[in-house]
Amino acid sequence: MLGTLAEGESRVGGVSDALDVASTADALRALGATIDRDGDDVRVRGRGVASLRPPAASIDCGNSGTTARFTIGVAAALRGETTLTGDASLRRRPMERIAAPLRLAGADIDYLAAEDRLPLRVRGGSLNPIAHRSAVASAQVKSALLLAGVAAGIDVSVEEPVLSRDHTERMLRSMGATVESFERDGFAGVRLSAPAQLSPVQTVLPGDFSSAAFLLAAACIGGGARIALRGVGVNPTRTGLLDVLARMGGDVVVDERREAGGEPVADLHAGPADLVSTRVVGDEAVRLVDELPLLGVLAAHARGETAVSGAAELRAKESDRIHALCTNLRVLGVDVEERPDGFVIRGDERPLSGSVRSFGDHRIAMAFAVLGLRAGSSIEVDDLEVAAVSFPGFLTELARLRESRPIIIGGGAT
Repeated sequence: MLGTLAEGESRVGGVSDALDVASTADALRALGATIDRDGDDVRVRGRGVASLRPPAASIDCGNSGTTARFTIGVAAALRGETTLTGDASLRRRPMERIAAPLRLAGADIDYLAAEDRLPLRVRGGSLNPIAHRSAVASAQVKSALLLAGVAAGIDVSVEEPVLSRDHTERMLRSMGATVESFERDGFAGVRLSAPAQLSPVQTVLPGDFSSAAFLLAAACIGGGARIALRGVGVNPTRTGLLDVLARMGGDVVVDERREAGGEPVADLHAGPADLVSTRVVGDEAVRLVDELPLLGVLAAHARGETAVSGAAELRAKESDRIHALCTNLRVLGVDVEERPDGFVIRGDERPLSGSVRSFGDHRIAMAFAVLGLRAGSSIEVDDLEVAAVSFPGFLTELARLRESRPIIIGGGAT
């Protein structure tokens, strides 16, 4: 998206072929962007926001909340009407947290079916400067407003209770934008000064930590294979799972720390471990929000009682992930307590068997597939193909782990 808003050609290597990535590229093409792909390499011919036009047809964002929310931010700066929709899962996810601050800035956003849900229509144009204090820590809210600021050429300030993922801020700085971080009244803030234009980039993306997390967890509970993952992004705003695994006794080693494309990168190694319970609260939950379902299945394997709180945001993901996790664990006979903002799981090392549901959610499906690697366990997930939303190679790597074959993935920065 930033490459499209820049002036000049950006080249990005190491790009995933996940369905969510394809949804973003398709949304940008619908707006008039020129994006070419050759294997893992993507070329974006940026011509600035003036080259973009709302399409006559609706933009289908698939299953990707990131695509929908970021595109709303860009569309708010375009003259004309942009309509967005998505699949059944995405149409259940809240959009008002993006729409409300954009309305205050001057955009006209209407829901076409249910309030706070896709499909919606954006009538954009000139926007006023944005100063928003968010009730939840959300990188999607923050990034959508920053994208609106870039597209509209306005100043943007966003504050949140806890610093969320800062990939967008890092990318903006690397492309010449002035972005400052600050703290006020206990809130973490970021301030964008209206950029004249963004410079194109040539970079290679680090490996996605959220995908790597499933392989790290699988190695810890799988009882056999060791893995080495090269060039994984270890941005501290999203690697809370590494700290949690360390407390649980996980055999995870981080080495060869370096920087690539403005992001911290490292090689990760993991192997079988006897896990113990832990507690996750507040700020730490934000740093591993996408990995909390995975932590839930690790907790079922660990000795003792694991408790997670401050994670109500999980209920507004591709599924209600708190409910989905707890429902599936009960089916398998695990002692679990569902709470409004988290869960309590009393784990042990006995084998688990049963059939569970993905709830149409890639992270729920992958988490229970990982739990099925536990020695003596037999767990059937109704739809593992949904993993392709974020991790197309997951089933292949899972099969290798089942065979207890050592896995080495990646090289360089990818």
